[in-house]
Amino acid sequence: MENFNSFNLSENLKKSLKGLRFTKPTEVQAKTIPFAINKEDILASAETGSGKTAAYLIPLIQQISTNRKVSGIILTPTRELAQQVADVAKLLVGYKSGINLGLLVGGASINNQLNQLKKYPRIIIGTPGRINDHLLRKSLSLKYFNFLVLDEADRMLDMGFGVQIDQTLQYMPSERQTLLFSATLPAKIMQLSKKYLHNPERIAIESDEVLLTNISHDILNIDHNKK
Repeated sequence: MENFNSFNLSENLKKSLKGLRFTKPTEVQAKTIPFAINKEDILASAETGSGKTAAYLIPLIQQISTNRKVSGIILTPTRELAQQVADVAKLLVGYKSGINLGLLVGGASINNQLNQLKKYPRIIIGTPGRINDHLLRKSLSLKYFNFLVLDEADRMLDMGFGVQIDQTLQYMPSERQTLLFSATLPAKIMQLSKKYLHNPERIAIESDEVLLTNISHDILNIDHNKK
């Protein structure tokens, strides 16, 4: 696939992609976006750095831009990843779209998050624990959120968020579109997919057991107050 034009995206979204200099889709984007725009469930395995964030944000923003009845929630294992996703989402949404975003993560101000929710965001990005906090407070309603992304689902399960994910999904409509992304697809992820995905389109980048072969790691020891 040469460029994003073949996806028939909204003009605002195409303008955002051009501003970000996103010209040619990555493999996971080229394989995921057409099915996701067509409202199909997705079960995808792709390594970090493959472009999976845009692979689910572009279809979500496209659907929201063309259908007032679509709202989406993205669950991530860490607040750092949630912040990264929110940063990309803001750039793709653009400043004049009128689409509000909410970032709900632990370790951040509840009052600030409550103010975000008062603006009725149509895209919510957060960690399972804080999402459930808001659901129990009744400061968040997912009654009309019909687009769900489970990002780095294997990490979420490894971190013990399985119960919180189950609790969150109980507040969502049974008829929804679900996209599950995971670096690996162990048995527990396959069980999760059978539980929450309906006839998903299976997308694999490289192999089912993706190895992070192209990432270098560096360690920098610093004092806590300098983080």
